[in-house]
Amino acid sequence: MECTELGAEIRKEEERAGHQRTILVGDFNMNPFESGMVSAAGLHAVMDRKIAREGSRIVQGREYPFFYNPMWGLLGDGSRGPAGTFFHRHAEQEAYFWNMFDQVLVRPALLDRFDFKDLAILDDTGAERLVKDSGVPDRDVGSDHLPVLFRLNLRVAA
Repeated sequence: MECTELGAEIRKEEERAGHQRTILVGDFNMNPFESGMVSAAGLHAVMDRKIAREGSRIVQGREYPFFYNPMWGLLGDGSRGPAGTFFHRHAEQEAYFWNMFDQVLVRPALLDRFDFKDLAILDDTGAERLVKDSGVPDRDVGSDHLPVLFRLNLRVAA
């Protein structure tokens, strides 16, 4: 529910700044499909670039801008790297095992400067593996979360 407050604060600051060139990066402690991420009053982060390019949508008479959440495309074992950024096995009825808590959210105004092929979940640093042989994050080497790498082209065309 805190995402409702965060979403409202971001919209307020964007209005004050006079633009919506916002990118959010971090550990949200939520998967991309959870209410705080997808609800209009929350972060309103969608998995489809085409929908995000619409800019916003009206819900109950109020306009809510979209974020694009490319992390959906890296969730699961069909991705080119680890199946998520955080692994949690527990003895409860519902368990996702792999979660995508660490995410990059991009406003539509920056979509032309973001390329999905430059987004990755890192499982090594080039010098050291960040995962155990089982593929889960190695807390002894790094963290219980795997880092996310992305590139945003901020060069201004001449």
